[in-house]
Amino acid sequence: MGARIGVIGLGRIGSYHARNLIGMDGVDDLIVSDVDPDRTSYVATEFGVAAAPNPDALLESGVDAVLIAASSSSHAELIEAAVRRGIPTFCEKPVADSIGSSLRVLRAVEQAAVPVQIGFQRRFDPSFVSAYDAVRTGRLGWLHTLRSTTLDPSPPPVSYIAQSGGILRDCSIHDFDIVRWISGREVIAVFAAGSNQGDAAIAKAGDVDTVATVLTLEGGALAVVSNTRYNARGYDCRLEVFGSNDSVVAGLDEKQPPLSVDPGEQSPNGVARSFFIDRFNAAYRAELEAFVEVAAGRRTSPCTPADAAESAWIAEAATLSLHEGRQVTITEVKEQFLHTGNEARS
Repeated sequence: MGARIGVIGLGRIGSYHARNLIGMDGVDDLIVSDVDPDRTSYVATEFGVAAAPNPDALLESGVDAVLIAASSSSHAELIEAAVRRGIPTFCEKPVADSIGSSLRVLRAVEQAAVPVQIGFQRRFDPSFVSAYDAVRTGRLGWLHTLRSTTLDPSPPPVSYIAQSGGILRDCSIHDFDIVRWISGREVIAVFAAGSNQGDAAIAKAGDVDTVATVLTLEGGALAVVSNTRYNARGYDCRLEVFGSNDSVVAGLDEKQPPLSVDPGEQSPNGVARSFFIDRFNAAYRAELEAFVEVAAGRRTSPCTPADAAESAWIAEAATLSLHEGRQVTITEVKEQFLHTGNEARS
C-alpha cells in the first residue's frame, strides 16, 4: 500500500514536485496546501487531489510524509512541526534562513529521530552520480582540482534577491554541497570575490551578480566555484573533477551553453538549456523516488539536515570573505557564531 503525501507550498517548484509525485510508485494520494487559498484550490483542482486550508491542517490530516516547498523563512518552523508529529519530511533548501535556525532544526530532528531529506537534487543527476562513483573507485587517483559552475541566464526578481540571503547562500550553496559530496572531503577555508556589472538594483539589495569562490579542502585539493546571474547563452551547470590519474566532467553534453570557437567544432549541437528544471528534470524525480523510500523506512536519508548545515557554514564563510576581502576558515565562522550567536552577515 502506498503513502499519502502532503505538499506545503505550491509555487513553481512545489507544484512541479506535486506533479512528479502523482502516480509515482509508492504514492497513493496527495494533499496540498499553500498560503494563497486560491493557489491551493487551483492546484488541487488541476491535479485532482485533496486540499488543506493551512499547513497545520495538512499535518493533522494523517499524512504519511510531507514535502515542504514553501518560502525559505518558513522552512524551519514547518520541519519542526512535522518531526514533532513523527512525519518523515522532505524540504527544499535551505533548512532555515539563518545558521542559528538551521542548528535548532538539526537538534529537533536528532531528538525526534524522524528522517528528513533536504533537496540538493544534483546528488541524483546521472552525470554527477557517475563523477561521484569515479572518485569513490579511486579511478581518478588523488584529487587536486574541482571546478563547479552554475551560471543562470538571467537574474531572479530583485524582491527575491533581497530576501534570499545573496547569491552565495541561494545559488553557490548547490555547488558547495556537490563539491563536498563528490570529493568526500570537508571544506576548511574559503576565499570569495564578486562584482556587479548588471542591474544596479542587485547591488542596492546588498548582493553581487557574479562571484568566484576558491575552496580549500581537507588534504589539499582546491575547488573553484563560479556563479553569475547573467549567462545569456543559457543555464550552464557543470562539474569538472581532476585527479592524478584521470579527470571527468559532469554536465558536458549537446545542450551545454558555451559555444566552441575551435575550427571545425560544432558545439553545442542542440539548443542550449535555459532553465534549471530542464537540466535536472530526471534528478528531481529521482530525489523524490528516494524520499518515498526514506518515508517508507526502506533507506536512510541521502541528504540530511547535517549535510545542509555544513554547506550553509561554507556559504557563511564565503559571505564573510566576500565582504572583508580575505580568506576565511570554516572554524572561524563556527567559533564566531558560538561566541556571538550571529551569522557572518554584512
